[in-house]
Amino acid sequence: LIGEMVEVVPAQGRRPESFRSSDNRPSYSFHFDKVFGPESKQDQVFEEISALVQSALDGFRVCIFAYGQTGSGKTYTMSGAFDKPKFAANPSGYNSLAVNEDRGMIPRAVEMIFREKVELESRGWTYTIKVSFLEIYNEVLRDLLADPSQDGRNKLEIKQPDANARIASVSNLQVIEVESEAAVQALLERARIARATAATSNNLLSSRSHSVFTMVVKGHHAATQEECEGALNLIDLAGSERLQTGTSALHVGGASNEPGERLRETQSINKSLSSLCDVISALANKEGHVPFRNSKLTYLLQPCLGGDCKTLMFVNCSPSKTHFQETLCSLRFASKVSSVELRRRTSE
Repeated sequence: LIGEMVEVVPAQGRRPESFRSSDNRPSYSFHFDKVFGPESKQDQVFEEISALVQSALDGFRVCIFAYGQTGSGKTYTMSGAFDKPKFAANPSGYNSLAVNEDRGMIPRAVEMIFREKVELESRGWTYTIKVSFLEIYNEVLRDLLADPSQDGRNKLEIKQPDANARIASVSNLQVIEVESEAAVQALLERARIARATAATSNNLLSSRSHSVFTMVVKGHHAATQEECEGALNLIDLAGSERLQTGTSALHVGGASNEPGERLRETQSINKSLSSLCDVISALANKEGHVPFRNSKLTYLLQPCLGGDCKTLMFVNCSPSKTHFQETLCSLRFASKVSSVELRRRTSE
């Protein structure tokens, strides 16, 4: 697809989005900070975002999204292959994951934070790390780390974010203190099993919900009395697709659903993604009112989309010509995202 009708290049040598190719076919050009081709490896992608992960240790709020149509590789980018983690000792004494090229951004970020934590503790810092993992399915929040016997019994509600809050507070959400990378990996596996998935014509095991993994890192230096508190949010967005895409019956948690339920899911997903687009547009245009409350996703992430926050979005695209229109929509959305400048907000 790329090179025939769509050209995606790093942000230099810009040309108008729509232009005519040498054989007079309509073509489109998009410019981004970094472009990863199909041959790119996970470690190359993570290297590009590692400075943002470090920022969470330095006390910043960080938000990393994966956006794109169903089957374009969002979950692979964020989580990687679903092999059980194996650990290996290294000379520094830190037990890290054995080499696995397919690991995604989330396990790589977890590894980096605990590796850097060991290094910083040798300089007098002490750290407390807490994690949570939830999904938003049909505008309903669900705790992916909850005891299965208690799942659904305690309703999760987002509380009004405080102006100085590092992350949003969610009632009844499990926030678990962790001491090691292995402990986090066990929680990630628990969440993977719990997450609502559905069979579609585009992806046999397609996520039908947004998932939000959060690490809150608090540091204290006894000698200097310095303190810092950062947050790392990694968001695997539900597949962006038009309503006519995929009409097969769903299978969520092993149960078959009617096509009407699929329609309701897709409408909910698209409404949520549209709300995210509205928020990004409002931030890009520096509007006085930003409509965070129009969806649970944007309301949840409100503290991480302004001020001293750092935000990055992966936009995953299918290389298939069959998905050309979906790819074009994703790239146009990505162009809008890339124009946003986050700023400190004084009112909402």
